[in-house]
Amino acid sequence: MSELAAKWRRIRALTMKEMHQILRDPSSIAIGIVFPLMMILLFGYGLSLDVSKVSVAVLDNDHSSQSVRLIGAFRLSPYFNLTVTHSLVEAQALVMSRQVDGIVQIPSDFNRKLHSSGAQIQILVNGTDANQARIMQAYAQGPVGVWAAGAPGGQISGGVTVVSRMWFNEANDSHYFLIPGLIVLVMTIIGAFLTAMVVAREWERGTLEALFVTPMSAGEFLASKFIPYFILGTIGFVLCLLAGKFLFHVPMRGSFFLLCLASMVYLIVALGIGLLVSTLVKSQFLASQLAMLLTFLPAMMLSGFLYDLRSMPMAIRIVAYVLPARYAVALLQTIYLAGNVGSVIWFNLTILTAMAILLVIATRLATRKLLS
Repeated sequence: MSELAAKWRRIRALTMKEMHQILRDPSSIAIGIVFPLMMILLFGYGLSLDVSKVSVAVLDNDHSSQSVRLIGAFRLSPYFNLTVTHSLVEAQALVMSRQVDGIVQIPSDFNRKLHSSGAQIQILVNGTDANQARIMQAYAQGPVGVWAAGAPGGQISGGVTVVSRMWFNEANDSHYFLIPGLIVLVMTIIGAFLTAMVVAREWERGTLEALFVTPMSAGEFLASKFIPYFILGTIGFVLCLLAGKFLFHVPMRGSFFLLCLASMVYLIVALGIGLLVSTLVKSQFLASQLAMLLTFLPAMMLSGFLYDLRSMPMAIRIVAYVLPARYAVALLQTIYLAGNVGSVIWFNLTILTAMAILLVIATRLATRKLLS
């Protein structure tokens, strides 16, 4: 038998042994299949950055026909639930008790100033959640604009009408933004968290010493650990694709091939981080904690998945630019929502590819030292 054939035979045998280990270990199946499914359902249905059906208290101090029409415009808006109040104290009490999220107050001189110096209405929002407060303020412009367009004399604010259009997310649905990031999180969990424990598990169980006396090389050993979890990560990727398509109806405007390529490159990066941690650390508990700190938490907080990196301090942004998840999220969001934007895709894909190569080389060198 040739040396190459023997090498492939050993890789196949070690890979089958690892796959049997995965199938026999309920925790691996739970983390690799069940946990991604739970994340898809929880993040998809439970986490939303949209604000809908905002409860507001309305205080009409004018009681004119125009103020009634303005309140009617708020009632017709799909974003507001109105509670009519008769005093500012009553409205404030509702805000304090969290029964409403804001107050729309129409002053007593509203109709009189409408035809003279210009009328104003006051919108008070609960600023406890700053993001929701900003969205509520923006939503309030809609009913006011509808009322102004139908008021006597046409547009109250003047002859210029602002017509806005939201690019890349016409439905204004946060799922369009979250699903690409969720794919990164799922592959991070499978790629880094599971593989971070595979070599450490061999050390703890004493099976690695038995492998030392075989003709197995370091490269063959790593390949046998890499292949099963790459397959498992691909299954998680497919589950996310199906959920995004059929559960949340997220459009894909870019190339499906580029999406798969970018995802597989990032999966290699995640696997490389996990194997490197597992090679250097001989404790499963410590390896899992390091994997969580180095991969999952940064992917959640510092990748642009939930928070805009530009709003963070410069020191945190510098850390974010070292993290592979930041480039993966930018890649997948661009391919999903904007399309094949070459300047974004190739820049981020090149960085991820370089990271994957460096991590594979570093893991190979670290493993050779352990096995020599």
